[in-house]
Amino acid sequence: MENTNSIMDIFGTNVFNDKAMRQYLPKSVYYELKKTIEGRKELDPAIADVVAAAIKKWAIEKGATHYTHWFQPLTGFTAEKHDSFITPPNEEGSVLMEFSGKDLIKGEPDASSFPSGGLRATFEARGYTTWDCTSPAFIREDAAGAILCIPTAFCSFTGEALDQKTPLLRSMEAVQEQSLRLLRLFGNTTSRKVVPSIGAEQEYFLIDRNKYLQRKDLIYTGRTLFGAMPPKGQELDDHYFGTLRQRVGGYMRQVNEELWKMGVPAKTQHNEVAPAQHELAPIYAEANVAADHNQIMMQTLKRVAAQQGLVCLLHEKPFAGVNGSGKHNNWSLTTDDGINLLDPGKRPHENRQFLLILACILKAVDIHADLLRESAANVGNDHRLGAHEAPPAIVSVFLGEQLDDVLAQLLSTGNATHSLRGHKLHTGVKTLPDFTKDATDRNRTSPFAFTNNKFEFRMVGSRDSVTHSTVVINTIVAEAFADACDILEKAEDFDTALHDLTIQYISEHQKIIFGGNGYSEEWVEEAKRRGLPNLKSMVDAIPALVTDKSIQMFERFHVFNAAELHSRAEIKYESYNKAVNIEALTMIDMTVKQILPAVIEYTGTLSGIIQSLKAIDVAPTVQSELLRDIMSLLNEANAAVRVLRKVTAEASGIQDNEERAHYYHDHVMTAMDALRSPIDSLEMLVDKEVWPMPSYGDLMFEV
Repeated sequence: MENTNSIMDIFGTNVFNDKAMRQYLPKSVYYELKKTIEGRKELDPAIADVVAAAIKKWAIEKGATHYTHWFQPLTGFTAEKHDSFITPPNEEGSVLMEFSGKDLIKGEPDASSFPSGGLRATFEARGYTTWDCTSPAFIREDAAGAILCIPTAFCSFTGEALDQKTPLLRSMEAVQEQSLRLLRLFGNTTSRKVVPSIGAEQEYFLIDRNKYLQRKDLIYTGRTLFGAMPPKGQELDDHYFGTLRQRVGGYMRQVNEELWKMGVPAKTQHNEVAPAQHELAPIYAEANVAADHNQIMMQTLKRVAAQQGLVCLLHEKPFAGVNGSGKHNNWSLTTDDGINLLDPGKRPHENRQFLLILACILKAVDIHADLLRESAANVGNDHRLGAHEAPPAIVSVFLGEQLDDVLAQLLSTGNATHSLRGHKLHTGVKTLPDFTKDATDRNRTSPFAFTNNKFEFRMVGSRDSVTHSTVVINTIVAEAFADACDILEKAEDFDTALHDLTIQYISEHQKIIFGGNGYSEEWVEEAKRRGLPNLKSMVDAIPALVTDKSIQMFERFHVFNAAELHSRAEIKYESYNKAVNIEALTMIDMTVKQILPAVIEYTGTLSGIIQSLKAIDVAPTVQSELLRDIMSLLNEANAAVRVLRKVTAEASGIQDNEERAHYYHDHVMTAMDALRSPIDSLEMLVDKEVWPMPSYGDLMFEV
């Protein structure tokens, strides 16, 4: 086990962080670069060569031979192209190690093969990566050696964002500008910067690699398309927070060490609810850095698993019948001088600034509930949201008893006079200390829950970048702040206008507040009465990107233009279609080439046994009943696979992406469910030695 000193020794050693900048940069260049990182001035091209030389020297001393502009295209993954530091050989055949300011600032990858949603034609290949100096460069050590990774944004030749990072940086500037406007209204003249910070809790499954390689569905789709539940699942809740298995503990130790070296502050690790499911959570960081950290985390989880004979599954629902995996996005706003704008203080009823901010956030979430839901939409999350393991697809806000009470006072009397306080927790055991409880309990069924000094958006899928949901939260809050500032900046009596506006926002948007059981059918009906959207699937949610209100908001704050939004909607429809098509084809392939032949072989064995028993005048009652049951399910599966083939072929013939997505959702997914049912039943009847793939029990309990 690593001790404190060794953690301190290795943390950030592979990051070109502030310590490295002070060591390798001239003092004057260091201070100029810091101004850019802190947002006080644009990057001075005159210092770029000096910075590049310093980063090269540092990286080469760490053993790096190549560098890459590390970016996040709209594939859902990161991308990189490796270039070595070497120059063309001289006359003597020697090479030099070079890395210029131009190499640092700009790269030119081929943009034609990345998703663009129609923004770029195939023959329009040029795109640019550009250095994001606010997220530090780092060295990743893997089988390719030591690679200098330079976090970058990725834009088309004509300037549109083709990535996740560019809109995030735009949204951070938008929410900062509007937050500072709001702070100035309350007399704060010292804070110069407001940064959205996030902490992304990452859930994942670990399974044995040898068993993984025997499952085509896991290889091709990331989830099991067939699988009967084992006798034991998660009913006993014994896996949650349980003692780590030794193999898993060794894996987590290596993951931590790799992440710490790359400056990712991995802090909390534990077993999650489902067998073979785990969670890793970092300490909070600025939104763009935290988003990069989460990508590094996902890559590291998968890479270390491969090194240890394991496979890390990041799919939202790799196994039916047990909990899936999410990624809780914990979001807050903090100033450069340490003020958390979402901290209610000990007396929230007197904290006028906090109450206005809270009212603005309620307004933002209520108006853009559909867009917030869309920010967590992917094909895997459709299998998770709304089940008793994740928030429902209906977006609501949980505030807790203390803030609910303060808001109720404001709405009933126009003034709040007190705040509920936490009471002593009495355990009834003399040797256990009593302590003061929090003033508010938690609600694990809420999609957007206030938790002391932050909001926890719990809908994001485990594979997704945390970036898109953060872009949406940043921008909808920036809009609400801007609207409030537009009114308050013109007010003759600020105190009266503040009081009235806070109550107005709370009154108009209180329907978004819900503190009950989000899993209940009663809440579905209540949400419908309140007029809250219930977007159950990804294809239902995508249109929220391109509504008039979404386009107007994003364009107002220069986060997206209309073309970028329409392109993203098109990409999402296309990704949904491709994912479901691959799943359908995989089911057909597995059924026809593996499962049906195995079952037919087993029925032949049974038939032979039946004939042998009849030959010696023994009634084969059990064998005959088993054979009849298997033959019935076999016929059902054969008919179902024919239907799936038919509807999958029909889907591929639909030209319009949106129309095709609805067809995949309504018909292909239904046909897939119809095929899975008899196959899973057959697994329970056919000899395990004959069944052509590892079972759920093999995958989840034998790690």
